[in-house]
Amino acid sequence: MPLVQVSLAAGRPPDQIRELISEVHDAVVRATGTDPARVRVLVHELPPTHWAAGGVTLAERDTATTQE
Repeated sequence: MPLVQVSLAAGRPPDQIRELISEVHDAVVRATGTDPARVRVLVHELPPTHWAAGGVTLAERDTATTQE
């Protein structure tokens, strides 16, 4: 049973998350030939204060960008 986990910064609309789930699901089915009912897709949404690159959180980056 394939299990795909996707981590995203929170804030996308539900319909966009639903589309992502559908696209990932379909890609796994095509690539592996797995029974569609056995594919699992998990989406983890993280607050921007919990996601960092280069030691700077997304929230800090966004704040700095809006202040420029």
